[in-house]
Amino acid sequence: MNGSQAMVRTLLAGGVDVCFANPGTSEMHFVAALDQATEMRCVLGLFEGVVTGAADGYYRIAGKPAATLLHLGPGLGNGLANLHNAKRAHSGIVNIIGQHGLDHLHNNAPLHSDIEGVARPMSDWVKTTVTATDAAADTALAISQARSQPGRIASLILPANCAWEQADPGQYSFEPAQKAAPPLKQTLEKVAKLLSDPETAKTTTLLLGDNAMLADNTWLAGQIVAKSGCRVFAEPRSRRSQRGRGRVNIRPLPFPIDGAVKTLAGTKHLVLIGATTPVAFFAYPDKPRLAAPPDCEVITLATIGHDIHATLDGLCDAIGARKEKPAQLSDNLPAATFTDGKPDATNIGMVIAGALSENSIIVDEAITSGRQLPDSFPYAPEHDCIDITGGAIGFGLPAAVGAAVAAPDRRVLALVGDGAAMYTVQSLWTMAREQLNVTVVIFDNRSYRILRGELANMGGPAPGENARRMLDLDRPDLDWVGLAKAQGVPAVSVDTLAGFDQALRKANATPGPNLIALRI
Repeated sequence: MNGSQAMVRTLLAGGVDVCFANPGTSEMHFVAALDQATEMRCVLGLFEGVVTGAADGYYRIAGKPAATLLHLGPGLGNGLANLHNAKRAHSGIVNIIGQHGLDHLHNNAPLHSDIEGVARPMSDWVKTTVTATDAAADTALAISQARSQPGRIASLILPANCAWEQADPGQYSFEPAQKAAPPLKQTLEKVAKLLSDPETAKTTTLLLGDNAMLADNTWLAGQIVAKSGCRVFAEPRSRRSQRGRGRVNIRPLPFPIDGAVKTLAGTKHLVLIGATTPVAFFAYPDKPRLAAPPDCEVITLATIGHDIHATLDGLCDAIGARKEKPAQLSDNLPAATFTDGKPDATNIGMVIAGALSENSIIVDEAITSGRQLPDSFPYAPEHDCIDITGGAIGFGLPAAVGAAVAAPDRRVLALVGDGAAMYTVQSLWTMAREQLNVTVVIFDNRSYRILRGELANMGGPAPGENARRMLDLDRPDLDWVGLAKAQGVPAVSVDTLAGFDQALRKANATPGPNLIALRI
């Protein structure tokens, strides 16, 4: 048994049975080992950003890590943007990154680079295997890191000679390197005291993030709000949220800093539960950097490393909210309806809510067009949603691939802007090859629309010719139907709400991938 075979055997023993891959010459022995392991599902991505984004989406739905296989430093470099998003989402991933044979490094071959240096900024753990004998043990360490609570990005660098030399598979533990910490008792008592006083409760705001947005936890948060009269919001972009009819639908803080500041005005106590202090996404001239009022007390009740469910459960008991009907519960809403007309950001949400399949997974990278969508989601059937947590665009299509691999019996709806979709358009080919149940909606506005708004936020003038050339996606327009069909994905273009509704219902009911270009 060689080092590659020992590693693949260890991955499978540790419950890692999906590998998203874009290999090269240095990884051919690992490819051969995968070929002999029929239990491993191998999914090819035609760009490394597809591979890493898919691994992120997979973890968020499956709750366990997948492996990636990447080619040397440049291959890893191509995948870094979506590893950034994955790290911000605390997704567990085991990256296997090929390296030249150790006896070839001193020759400075053309693809030689500092792979550890490339990996560190977007990884929580980095290690280079130095002998084939260590290959299995190092893989077990990587799995333990990735399975931590919260999840971690573990990057294991495999020199080619360690892949082909003989190795002992060994027997290793896969215990998570870190487990969830118990609730902070004294802080919980402090928050319970604030919420038990009607005067302090009305100036207290709960901010939820990470696992706090799962349905069991938002239910508890809704009971706490109903009992105390405090307010509650979610972070603008959530790792995974569960919402829809019959669930507590907690609105996110607005993405623009002005809106976030206005929303939190009057808050004297901001309680963070799986969330971090809300900050402006960027620095703007003459705008605040923090969303909370300057005199607001920020209280960390639970970090992502704590047992968030136990924390909310304890707070619910501490204020006597166990029997309360949750606030913001969507239990008696009518069916989603719309009036036909021209699609825009204010009306497409009700079409999506009405056409959404039960228990779907929404992947949301509709950065500009999607800001009003939370208004409509309480009308939709129960569903999960995963957001672009790190802000590096090109996330939506790959994450949809990973989510569909993780949950093959559920429909995945990817809502993506046209500019963002072009970063990782190769994902469509993987969807077609794997026959994944993904409906892709491209918000076809022929523009980096968000950047037009950012130019104004920065105090810039109206865009002139050069600025327009950097912000608009026209001359030529992107042919989304042609792009999709060239990669094996059926596609249509629509420009009315009724046409969108019809196309969306048909796509959601048809096995395999489909794409809808929505002209807005």
